[in-house]
Amino acid sequence: MRTGRRQFIRTAGAGAVAAGLAPALTRPAPAGASARGYDVAVIGAGAFGAWTAWHLRRAGRRVLLADAYGSASSRASSGGETRVIRMGYGADELYTRWSQRSLALWKELAEASGEKLFHETGVLWMARGEDRLTLDTLATLQRLGIRHERLGRAELESRWPQIAFGPVTWAIHEPGSGALLARRAVQAVARRAVREGVEVRTAAVAPPRGQGRLGSVSTGNGGTVSAGAFVFACGPWLPKVFPDLLGERIFPTRQEVFYFGPPPGDARFAPPAMPVWADFGEEIYGLPDIESKGFKVAPDRHGPPFDPDAGERVVTAEGLARVREFVSRRFPALQDAPLVASEVCQYENTSNGDFLIDRHPDFDDVWLAGGGSGHGFKHGPAVGEYLAARIADGAAVEAKFSLATKQKAQKRTVY
Repeated sequence: MRTGRRQFIRTAGAGAVAAGLAPALTRPAPAGASARGYDVAVIGAGAFGAWTAWHLRRAGRRVLLADAYGSASSRASSGGETRVIRMGYGADELYTRWSQRSLALWKELAEASGEKLFHETGVLWMARGEDRLTLDTLATLQRLGIRHERLGRAELESRWPQIAFGPVTWAIHEPGSGALLARRAVQAVARRAVREGVEVRTAAVAPPRGQGRLGSVSTGNGGTVSAGAFVFACGPWLPKVFPDLLGERIFPTRQEVFYFGPPPGDARFAPPAMPVWADFGEEIYGLPDIESKGFKVAPDRHGPPFDPDAGERVVTAEGLARVREFVSRRFPALQDAPLVASEVCQYENTSNGDFLIDRHPDFDDVWLAGGGSGHGFKHGPAVGEYLAARIADGAAVEAKFSLATKQKAQKRTVY
């Protein structure tokens, strides 16, 4: 970073925003141009950034939403076909409440856009014996009045005979939860933001330098963006944009996702017969065959370090073999199912899985938003609402989201 020539980072955040919008709204700024001032410039247009921009605009701010890649691109953590939205989070009431709030806003977005963005498949959280995390989740759902069922082994086998539950002895079923169409949903947020007056720009942004007040950033085509405040919602790019501060506090990891083709005419692995499911005992989860994409299965353990710009997105034979072994045990009818699609995305983990939403310690006008840690997509609407309010009224940041709580070693506590 400290060279004679200024380097530029592709800040695609957890997704980006150009594709599908009118060309006049997404064209790059002319070389050498200097943008008019904005109240807030949001860098990174994924689930966190796009929703933050929308909420800021609704609060009357002049907002720029800038990103280097297309809307929900294949490099983005907010890309991909689907993401889970569930209410269960152990004893952590805050994430459960944010999931509730976010689901309401995702549904509102779907209604306003006329698009199918959410599938209410239900979510099945599998457990074994006196599983503390699941028992805490059950207590939280009961305390907050969230619709759910506690199901024993016999009822599980009766309702979902296509699943071989193995060591699973009971489960929580959330009938009102399900799956978000991730790529499509991020694009819908961006389009809605544009309709309400947010300006969108496709631009690579130079890593900020110095301290005090940032005021403006340089873009890769020779332009500048001036704003009263900046939000860097860059997902796995945050360590590249702020290497000294976040290079050892945000951990981008490579995550493989697999889609298997059910037998012809077999509807047991599609909604409504199959819910979203998670087995944290084996660190794996999956989604039903939504819109004929395939039966999705993905390990939920952290993969190796990954570069979101240059990393190749081809799954490994070893990863496929491990997932096939699980599928053959848990879903016997899919033992010989072909792999019909695959994806490589990334988590951007914090030390424990809590989000990073805080001011930059060296810049008075810079906010950081990231560390989705594999569970962040669903919370995009609530994160944007929360951050927009912090910018507007200067309220204190929730301690768990503070930079001070982000350590240099991973010890996951949020699932």
